[in-house]
Parts: sequence; structure tokens; C-alpha cells
Amino acid sequence: MKKVLIITYYWPPSGGAGVQRWLKFVKYLPETGWMPVVVTVDTRYATYPVTDESLYSDVPGEVEVIRTRAINYFTLYSKDPSKVPSGGFASGPGKGIFGKISRFIRGNFFIPDPRRGWNRFAFRSASEIIMREGISHLITTSPPHSTQLIGLRLKRRFPSLKWIADLRDPWTEIYYYGLFYPTLLSRYLDRTYEKRVLKNCDYITTVGWSLGEQFSSKVEGISDKIRVIPNGYDESDFQEVIPDPPQQFTITFTGTLSDSYPLSGLVNAIMGISQQGYRPMLKFIGKVSESLKKSITAGLDNEQAVFTDYLPHAGAVGEMVSASLLLLVIADHPQNRTFLSGKLFEYIASGTPILCLGPVDGDAARILLENDSGRCFDYYDEAGIGKFIISQMSHAAPKRSGIPAHYSRRHLAGEIARLL
Repeated sequence: MKKVLIITYYWPPSGGAGVQRWLKFVKYLPETGWMPVVVTVDTRYATYPVTDESLYSDVPGEVEVIRTRAINYFTLYSKDPSKVPSGGFASGPGKGIFGKISRFIRGNFFIPDPRRGWNRFAFRSASEIIMREGISHLITTSPPHSTQLIGLRLKRRFPSLKWIADLRDPWTEIYYYGLFYPTLLSRYLDRTYEKRVLKNCDYITTVGWSLGEQFSSKVEGISDKIRVIPNGYDESDFQEVIPDPPQQFTITFTGTLSDSYPLSGLVNAIMGISQQGYRPMLKFIGKVSESLKKSITAGLDNEQAVFTDYLPHAGAVGEMVSASLLLLVIADHPQNRTFLSGKLFEYIASGTPILCLGPVDGDAARILLENDSGRCFDYYDEAGIGKFIISQMSHAAPKRSGIPAHYSRRHLAGEIARLL
């Protein structure tokens, strides 16, 4: 069986969205004739937004996982990893002067990101593995985008190495980039790194069409090596999940919400239809910024807005299947047409209808329409949002069956194998 080296920062016990894509690809790649070898960071030196020990069960026993040391620059922010804001100082607490200084330091002294303290250790281990095993194929996945610089350096050392750079999110156009207060010099350095990666890798994989076009516009002549391989769902995650429908009509969100996710239109819409006798409940599972919580609870009482801490992945899937309606929110940003949340596909797989807030001409809206899985509305379309919720409450349809096979993780792993 041929081997492929995969370099990823996020790996179990890391939880959250960042780990799912390559955890699932690694799970199914052996079925295609490719045996992954994973290089990741040692948990003692890592900083994860959340942890989920249950994800270890998805790692095939035959897959070799090498964990390396790292310099954890996040300890400069806090000795307690739980207090490090997700997005690398981009969200969470830190609106005061200390928070602004922290973000400025992150954006101008740690380019492209603070996790680059892992790079030299990962490069050393990857080089040893390539020489020892005779590996000729490499995949680097980001964010953190500093991981792509490991691939760039390996490509220079081993020119015959076939390198796929997997970019799950925008790089210098990520929606929270401006919160780091990057100087002109910092922006220039970051964009230079980005262009070098795009130019020197053999293939670029992205999660959506618009994101692929965005990267293609940065370096002339690279469009032919860009492939769209979306995120997806693992059918095994939904097997034997028994729905537990709530007594009250419940709109459920799973994941993380910062101040970049406008919810006032939704809250106002619910307040409006509540006056008509409809009482849907909003249920948030995961991290929600304090200011966003305050704005939600200012309009809705405790019976209509419930907040629950992060759940293990299996628990989150159970909530998706049981919900009356699922809420997907896309960050408010000029480039948000390109944003494709990984949980969109798990939402679709759950069969539960989806209410999306974001650009109505974006990639997420397109996928919802193509799969007849829900509707996307502008953040402030209170009338449209309210009518959609009422329609779901008044004419509750049975759970949709026939999950689109082309979004299954097993099928998508096959797409990766064909590209290799």
C-alpha cells in the first residue's frame, strides 16, 4: 500500500470543526489503497479551542501518528489554554487594552500565526519519515496556515515530492484578519507566504468554489491545479442515532459564535412571531460570546434562549437529528460568499431543515438550494426569517431521507485518492 504523509495541527484530542476534515479522510483513505502517516503536535505543547477524547475512536489502528514538540507561543497570552480566544486572539474576551495589544502582537510578530512554533519540529520529523519510508506524496492542511510553510520547506528539500496544499479557510482574507491590526509590512509578509505556497504546491484543494476562485486570483496561472473537495458527513456518525424530539419547537445551533455573527434579525423575528402566538426556542450548543449572549437574552426570555456548553461530537450529532430546525450562521464579512462551514454537511445529513443566515448568493445558500435542505436569508430579513420559522412550525415535515452520497466522507476520501 502506498503511503501519504499528512501534516495537520488539529488532531484528536482536539475537538471542534478544524479536526473533522482530515480525521475522516484518514479514516477512509486506507480503503482506497493509500496509507496515511500523520504528523501532528504533541498534546503537551498544543493549544486547542476545545477537546474531544471520543474522536480517538475514528483513528484507524494501523495509521501511524507522530507527535512532535512545539514552542507554544499562546502561553504568552495565558497559562490556561481555555482562556486563549478561539481564532487565535480573534474572538472571545479581549476588548480592552490588553486584548488589543495581544491581538496586535499576534498579527505582527507571529506571521502567519502563533502556531508556527510547531514548524521546525514538524519539519524535522517529516523529513526523517520521508527519507526512512520513501514517501513521495505530502498533504498539508490549514488553518493554522503556518502549517503550509512546513510543506513549502519540505518541497524545497525534496523537489520531487508531490504536495497537495489543503486550504479549508481563506488566508489573508479570513473574516477576523483585521482584528489583529496588521501593519502594511505584516500584510505584505503574510501575502508573500500565501503566494509562495500557492505557486509551489502541486495541487490546491479547497472546500468551495468561491474560495477556489479567490485563491486562483492571487497567483497567475494556478487555476488548473485547484480542486474543490468539500467537507462532508460521515454516515457512521448517524447510524443508530435515535432522535429525541423536544416538546417545544427548537431551533438548534452547534458550534462557536463570536461578535462577527449577527443575530439581531433572528431575535427580532422570533420576538415578532411570539406576539402572534408562536413560541420557538433557540438552543445554542458550544461557545457564544458574552456580548452576543446579552443581545440575545435582552430580547428573549430564559424559556426561549438556552445555552449549553460544548458537547462531544456524538452528542452534537444527536442534537442535530433531534432538533426541529437547525441554525447555520455565516460570519458577516465582505468575502463571506466563500465561507462553507463544515457542519453544513452534517446538518444536511441529519435530515433536519436548516435556517441559514448569510449571503443569499453564497456557496452555502447554493448547496442548501441544490439539496433542498433549507433556506438562506439575509441577516436582517426579519420578515423572511419569521415566515420561514412559522412555515416550519405550522407544517412540520418528516425528516428528509436520501442523504446525498457525494458529500459522504468515504466518497470524498476517494476524491483525495484520485488526486494523489
